[in-house]
Amino acid sequence: METPSYLISEDRIARNCAILDEVQRCSGARILLALKAFALPALFPLIGKTLHGVCASGPIEARLGREDFGGEVHTYAPAYSPEQMERVIACSDYILFNSLSQWQAHHRRVEKSGRNIRVGFRVNPGHSEVETDLYNPCLPGSRFGIQPEDLHDFDLDAISGLHFHAMCEQNADVLVRILKRFEERFGPYLHRLDWVNFGGGHHITRSDYDLKLLCDTIVAFREKYDLQIYLEPGEAVVLNGGFFVTSVLDIIHHQRDIAIVDSSAETHLPDVLAMPYRPEIPGGELPGSLSHTYRLGGISCLAGDIIGDYSFDTALQCGDRLVFTDMALYTFVKNTTFNGVELPSIYTYSLKRAELQRIRVFGYHDYRSRLA
Repeated sequence: METPSYLISEDRIARNCAILDEVQRCSGARILLALKAFALPALFPLIGKTLHGVCASGPIEARLGREDFGGEVHTYAPAYSPEQMERVIACSDYILFNSLSQWQAHHRRVEKSGRNIRVGFRVNPGHSEVETDLYNPCLPGSRFGIQPEDLHDFDLDAISGLHFHAMCEQNADVLVRILKRFEERFGPYLHRLDWVNFGGGHHITRSDYDLKLLCDTIVAFREKYDLQIYLEPGEAVVLNGGFFVTSVLDIIHHQRDIAIVDSSAETHLPDVLAMPYRPEIPGGELPGSLSHTYRLGGISCLAGDIIGDYSFDTALQCGDRLVFTDMALYTFVKNTTFNGVELPSIYTYSLKRAELQRIRVFGYHDYRSRLA
């Protein structure tokens, strides 16, 4: 296939979904796909066999979930304009508000819609162990979530559930500690509700994840409060299910060996810079570990468009292909056409079909259509 391209493994995603389905069966929880992490309609039929629906971050994702995925559509945004709310109402089964003022601004539209929409609040659980501030929704001064004191004089008959999100790539023991604080803050309200959404960030399909602790925790919580529990992981659905293939265009030497590739961290792998992190390459080790070390540089004009430093057994040559692993999540959903850098193609593969399936190739018109 041409480079740069994403290659998504249907087999790996099916394996992940099987693990998630076991959690659903053992715990009684319902699991949703977080579209913000992965949105590829070609694979929605595969994922939809297991998961109950999607969580959306606004009207566009809600529409995608309604039209292409099926199942339940849960929509949350920090705020909605009146026009956005009309579109959210048309596509959503659950609508979550970030503040009482947002509920006051929009709840009459929801009630007059004639649709059986369940309304909930995102709340701040008061505890998070996310180490990177950029991804921590519970930092002091966070714009996310209602505080318990905000609900003291509120008529809870107007809502049916609560939602919190306080995790990022973490294990079940973190959820246990978050739930302890959540119950301390919001426990008095829980017996009056129908559901609670534990949000995303649960790394359920990771090899060392404590599935038993997760299921036991959910079952105990459900039995204590008689509630339906939702989880909305994004990464866990497609963890290790994608690859990114790029080619070396040039080798230069400026105090170090630098390989320029036909892709870009800035436009194609944005979390490499935002997280930041160094993606894995099979055969690529830490700098200095093997005979030949290179800094991999992207094709955009951004000075910091650097993917990372890697060492290899043999010297890189122009035309060599490099493969980055775990590249299904937070990649093409975040791509940009900054600099007019061409978007990568998207392929899928399954062992049963034993051939590549090209889902999309992008070109000039995809860039031009985004401009005025």
